[in-house]
Formats: sequence, structure tokens, C-alpha cells
Amino acid sequence: MTKNPFFTEEEQRAIQQAIADAESNTSGEIRVHVESYCKGDPMKRAFALFYSLGMDKTRHHNGVLFYIALKSHKLAIIGDEAIHKHVSQLFWDQLKEHLVQSFAQKRYVEALIDVILKTGVELKKKFPHDKSDQNELPDEISFGT
Repeated sequence: MTKNPFFTEEEQRAIQQAIADAESNTSGEIRVHVESYCKGDPMKRAFALFYSLGMDKTRHHNGVLFYIALKSHKLAIIGDEAIHKHVSQLFWDQLKEHLVQSFAQKRYVEALIDVILKTGVELKKKFPHDKSDQNELPDEISFGT
């Protein structure tokens, strides 16, 4: 487990397990990146991270990144081109709203687990798991400063 100022080791394991559970039914890839501050537009920061984390290089282009800047109170959700074509903007907006409302109540871990699992269900509809699928990206949370 990575040392960080945001989550305990137990909370990290719970989030990582949610990612593994969500990905077990789909070829999709889910990542969570958390940092303290975002100085500008969270979508721009999330896109930069999406590429630096190699999420654009997955076989089916169906990765999803949850980006959270806790102290800046900013977040963004990025879906790669294939998944974005299959889900409505309403889906992403509902996930984001759920996170915003839950974070306001300091329910970070529960909210992340919930949206990760919901994303897994949505990914499964268009990108079900098959025996040739490999876990292309790590399930661990990545942390910035």
C-alpha cells in the first residue's frame, strides 16, 4: 500500500477491491487518482493524468478515470472514447453528482466504492469480460501531491 495523507491502508484496500470487483466482469479498466490540489480546470488535469497513466493505451479504449483533488474540492470523470460512445453524459453527470453530495458529507470511501461498482456494471453491458482479457492497468490508487 502506498503511504498517503488521504486514506488509511484499510480504506485503500477497500477501494482497490472495488476496482478489482468491477473489472472482474468487464474488459474495462478503472483507475482512481487522488491529490490535494488542482490549480485549474479539473477536466484538463484529469485528461493529462489519463494520458500519463497510460489509460489511452488499453486494448478496447474503455478505461475510466476518477480524478479527485480533495482540498480544492474538485473532481472529474474521464471515460475513454469507446466507453464514452456507449454511455450518456447523464450517466457521468449522475456519478459526479453522487460523489459531490457524498464528499460534502465526508463519505469519500463509500462514495468511491459505489461509483466504481456502478461503472463496472455499465462497462459490463458493452464490454463484458472474456477469457482473453488481461488486467492492463494497476488497480491501486495513484496519488499526487
